[in-house]
Amino acid sequence: MKFTLPLLLVACSDAFTVPTLPSTAHSRSVPLYSLKADASSGPQTGIKRKYLKKVAKTVAAGSMVIPQAAFAAATKTEPTLHTGQKIAKAGGIAALAALFGYAGTKILGGSKKQDFLEATPYYDQSTVPVNTYKNKSPFTGKVVSTKRIVGPKATGETCHIIIGHEGKMPYWEGQSYGVIPPGNREKDGKPHSVRLYSIASSRYGDDMTGNTASLCVRRATYWCPELKADDPAKAGICSNFLCDTSPGDEVKMTGPSGKVMLMPEEDPKTDLIMVATGTGIAPYRGFIRRLFEEDTPARAAYSGEAWLFLGVANSDALLYDDEWQSAIAKPTVNGGKLRLDYALSREATNKKGGKMYIQDKVEEYADEVFTKLDTGAHIYFCGLKGMMPGIQDMLKEVCTNKGIDYDEWLAGLKKNKQWHVEVY
Repeated sequence: MKFTLPLLLVACSDAFTVPTLPSTAHSRSVPLYSLKADASSGPQTGIKRKYLKKVAKTVAAGSMVIPQAAFAAATKTEPTLHTGQKIAKAGGIAALAALFGYAGTKILGGSKKQDFLEATPYYDQSTVPVNTYKNKSPFTGKVVSTKRIVGPKATGETCHIIIGHEGKMPYWEGQSYGVIPPGNREKDGKPHSVRLYSIASSRYGDDMTGNTASLCVRRATYWCPELKADDPAKAGICSNFLCDTSPGDEVKMTGPSGKVMLMPEEDPKTDLIMVATGTGIAPYRGFIRRLFEEDTPARAAYSGEAWLFLGVANSDALLYDDEWQSAIAKPTVNGGKLRLDYALSREATNKKGGKMYIQDKVEEYADEVFTKLDTGAHIYFCGLKGMMPGIQDMLKEVCTNKGIDYDEWLAGLKKNKQWHVEVY
């Protein structure tokens, strides 16, 4: 006789009236297959850790049916909710998430806390994964979903793409994946080269299982003034491929790569100043989810201010605004908070009456930004490389007005590893 574990997620009210299970040896058992309290079930004894690890591996491999008799023999009782907690201990929360999804781990009594992908201590960056998969032997991921995330009046199309990597391409917030588009180049018939994209999710992925990663991709098009239309022959090969994907489509990926944009988590008081244009927002989404949305060690410790500056053309082009508003409303237990400023070039003007670009918005708070940097804040820049000249000219002018040698000031930030730039 076998029982199927997905029956846990029964569409009935009883499925969500699970009693809180105390951590004592005499906690009441609840059969997994019915989720109805069974007062006659005894305490969990004689659990076989080796068997549970095997169960976890079976689950991770995709098998959703486990022999009931064998499971009962290993636990010396009926399969229970409490046993589910022990599976989590033996095989990790990832095993439970693979079984039931993130909601299932909570129904099973597992903690919301995400720690199965953490270093020890959590801020130690010596084990950051780099180049697990290289250009000559890429990993083949599968698209989970592709969604347009800008309004109808946005200047161009931007998509949020979730890709499954089966837990085989772990990464940290601030890293990038390489994507190799299918097909060959017209000029020489060789395969297309790899394109780098900043990862737009925390290491746990949007589904909190550690098995997915998200990319934020703007479709690259070329407007032909003669045709007065987009010229498909000059469209971005990789961005259009990604934005056109559907669930199940395969994506060849390399990486993860880069350590330049990692967060400095050793000192939880560190302020973060995050400056982005367009899809340069990607790494900061990972930062913000880790610090304010997910129950991570970083969130538990953080007491600084994460200040996000985002520059886009108009309100319809804003990216993840609902997530930023949610994070603003969730300061950490230690007083860590998110602060937000937008630069909308087609809807706002700078102090000189011109268009409001990202450097203009940062300049509005120059005194505060400089004070934060003087006291150890880290500043990040991500987006089109064309953003940096304007940023640097603005900073140089501020330094001049303050009587500061710009070159020495910048060299000091770089020496202290407070200056982070990733542009493309």
